[in-house]
Amino acid sequence: MEDRPPLPPFTTIEAAERKVRLAEDAWNSRDPARVATAYTTDTVWRNRTEFLTGREAVTAFLTRKWSTESEYRLIKELWGFRGNRMAVRFAYEWLDGESDWFRSYGNELWEFDEHGLMRRRIASINDLAIEEGARLFHWPLGPRPQDHAGLTDLGL
Repeated sequence: MEDRPPLPPFTTIEAAERKVRLAEDAWNSRDPARVATAYTTDTVWRNRTEFLTGREAVTAFLTRKWSTESEYRLIKELWGFRGNRMAVRFAYEWLDGESDWFRSYGNELWEFDEHGLMRRRIASINDLAIEEGARLFHWPLGPRPQDHAGLTDLGL
């Protein structure tokens, strides 16, 4: 099995923040297969009210998600870490099929295996309808530019 650095135990804030940014960049690709490779083959998720097990279920979930959430842009921020676990907060903006904009806010709890793959993801998420003029995440689709403000800097 190939390692996915940075590897746990996470002992420095730099390593933990790097792991979070790599996850953010993958999710901003909106490529379900790419994102799923960061998880163990038997990963366990709770995402809102859905409970998933395994990479195939994650890939199917993300395929459904991004078929209805267009213009998706995400920012993740490290909240805390210890050993092989992290707490992350995030926000993302997206456009639905009726041209309505939303900002979704949430928290995730992550647990990694020794190879740096996520074996458990627990996500709690709330959606807020916003006007297009209230959007804060403005960059071309794909990874967030390095100089774009994070959640704390945006006051979120």
